[in-house]
Amino acid sequence: MSIHIQAEGLSKWFGQVVALNDINLDLQAPILGLLGPNGAGKSTLLKLLVGQLKPSKGRLRLMGHRPWSNPALMAQIGFCPEHDRFYENMRAVEFVESLCRLHGFSKAEARRRSDQALDQVGLEQRGAQPIHSLSHGMRQRLKVAQALAHQPRLLLLDEPLNGLDPAQRARIIALVRQLAEQGVGVLISSHVLHELEAMTRHILLLHHGRVLATGQVSAIRDLIDAHPHRIAMDSADSRGLARELLTHEHVLRVNLSGARLEVETKNPDACFLAIGDLAADGRFGIQSLEGLDDNLEAVFRYLVK
Repeated sequence: MSIHIQAEGLSKWFGQVVALNDINLDLQAPILGLLGPNGAGKSTLLKLLVGQLKPSKGRLRLMGHRPWSNPALMAQIGFCPEHDRFYENMRAVEFVESLCRLHGFSKAEARRRSDQALDQVGLEQRGAQPIHSLSHGMRQRLKVAQALAHQPRLLLLDEPLNGLDPAQRARIIALVRQLAEQGVGVLISSHVLHELEAMTRHILLLHHGRVLATGQVSAIRDLIDAHPHRIAMDSADSRGLARELLTHEHVLRVNLSGARLEVETKNPDACFLAIGDLAADGRFGIQSLEGLDDNLEAVFRYLVK
């Protein structure tokens, strides 16, 4: 199952502060990454999608339905907010269990689901601890557990990887992928670009409440072809290689640092082809090749300039 979001002229403001400004979207993907710096409007969009906020203007649909004042749709959603608001003296398992009970499950079923959700996020040994004793990373995973426990059809996660150590982050990323494979539609936000890239190729870029770009990374990459691209390589004769590359009209400049050579080009396809030919003839001992602007970070950097 894919998550499907539609917006027409969607705006949300708080007094004089405009959080989202005239957004138009029609996006569908098994996992959709919501990317942008802090203050871009990611949390506001998520709160609109889970019915916590009402649009100031425009139209918003999640899976074809209006989120605001829609209990039937909300029952199908698991939401992990960016900031936590726990009952600090509650035990972790009691917190998740109480939310399951609000979904209408019996006490026995709520406990079973709570134990399962804590196990999914790696907190199976921490369920008996009071929440105030949990570390920041554990609290983050507890938020994810409560979003999962009722087995929702849709999962909306607001910066769930923030503050996790590498092992915990890898576990949650793997869990998100697994849930998507099982048919859960996922929308996950982050300001850390490589985290989203590890989960999905489908992204929505927000900046200052506006949509910068949507779609697959490969398609968005085409939007910045007018900008110079950087290619790095290691060579046994980096100076000779630099002199040779500067004879090509598509090469704008080169930078040398020992055996490391960085080339800036206005035509990356032609440049990669030229480098491939030079590597094949063996004159310069090219040992490695890396496109520095073939990732989400470069896309975002160029689009916000």
